[in-house]
Amino acid sequence: MNAYGYLVIAILAEVIATTALKAAQSFTQPLPSFVVVAGYAVAFYCLSMCLQSIPVGVVYAIWSGLGIVLVTLLGWWVYGQSLDAQGFLGMGLILAGVIVLNLFSQTAPP
Repeated sequence: MNAYGYLVIAILAEVIATTALKAAQSFTQPLPSFVVVAGYAVAFYCLSMCLQSIPVGVVYAIWSGLGIVLVTLLGWWVYGQSLDAQGFLGMGLILAGVIVLNLFSQTAPP
């Protein structure tokens, strides 16, 4: 698997784990707690794999930026947490930053 494949899996695993963290209720609920621990384990393993060929700054910017946006959207959708126009604007700016980093920065690998 290529580095960006590992990065996608790392992002998805982290988003699932973070979203399940609320349902784990301070680790008192067994199934969501297992999802949290397993999700973070998969996320960090895959993150370490993609760091073999992608610079850490680029990986972290993509991982954290997309993670923030996806967790925020899932919190809004799954848990009914509020999200206003400013929140959507902020997420758009985060996504724009990730896109600029990948398309125009010399630090991102081809």
